[in-house]
Amino acid sequence: MRYPFEADYQEILANPDSFVTAVFSSLESEFLLLPRGQGFIEYPAFEAAYEALKKVTANFSQLPRDQIIDLTSSTPLCLIVIRSILGFTPPEWAYVAEQRKGVPVPQNFARSLERRARIEPLRPIKRAELRGARLKAMIEVACDLMEEGSPPPNVVTIHRLEKADTTGGLNTIKSMSAMGAPYAMLLYERFLGRPFAGHRDSVSGLVGDYLESAIEDVLTKAGISYRKTKRAEKLPGFDQAPDFVVPDEFSPHVVIEAKIAEDDGTARDKVTRIQHLGSLSTADMPPDQQKYQVIACIAGRGFRVRAEDMKKMLIATRGKVFTLKTLDRLVECSNLARFKTKQP
Repeated sequence: MRYPFEADYQEILANPDSFVTAVFSSLESEFLLLPRGQGFIEYPAFEAAYEALKKVTANFSQLPRDQIIDLTSSTPLCLIVIRSILGFTPPEWAYVAEQRKGVPVPQNFARSLERRARIEPLRPIKRAELRGARLKAMIEVACDLMEEGSPPPNVVTIHRLEKADTTGGLNTIKSMSAMGAPYAMLLYERFLGRPFAGHRDSVSGLVGDYLESAIEDVLTKAGISYRKTKRAEKLPGFDQAPDFVVPDEFSPHVVIEAKIAEDDGTARDKVTRIQHLGSLSTADMPPDQQKYQVIACIAGRGFRVRAEDMKKMLIATRGKVFTLKTLDRLVECSNLARFKTKQP
């Protein structure tokens, strides 16, 4: 089976289906694995914080605000336990606190507080870091909401507190903490929230690192000069900067896009991005000529869903589509070979 990067452009145009099959055969997915990242919280640590909160609240039969504030200072992970009970994101918690308590609580403050709790869950937070009035507003509104529970349901909307543990206020929280949750309800709430959703969001920026790191390793071993761009960075001549430019943005000869997609919707968006780069590379150029070569390095099961999208990518890159499985041929089968200064 020949890969598209081994064929010339006319061969790809004449028989794209066989090359689509070749790319599909080399695509792999690691969606079952997530990077831990700095902020991953092990269950024993989470449970210890939960037990500390349970003790201060006398098994959630009361919510002494001042004691809970002191607890979050000495045991920062309790903030995440409280947020988990509410089912809010940090910015949502900040917004509700500001709306109901009239105290300005910037969303970045809530995010920073959460990150501090994740990174150093056992180190007490100094009062100066907590910005007293802001934390007080967040804790007070959390306690208010836990006491109030969910309003009566209607047929049009569902309230965010209409969950097994918070729908009836402290009574249901106390009951759940005392008896444990029915397995079916736990599964249902997991279905509503997606397993590992919060952690997936917190490490989303790391998911693509392994592909980009693999590309960097290939380029470095070949002694190729390259410019790796930063997120949202602007480069002259590009309305959206590619992930890598060889040798640099002042004289681009090869651009590389590293894309991971674990669902077909995301894959389609990323194919469109690569198509746009392909269009930029041929703008104002004679037929069959490019300002620079466009290379796509891809991973993830999302790219395997739509064959038509893969055809578009093959045409936009003139066959220069590589996967993790074929990355070892990235240099020899592209214009990168012109910039190679080292032998393996």
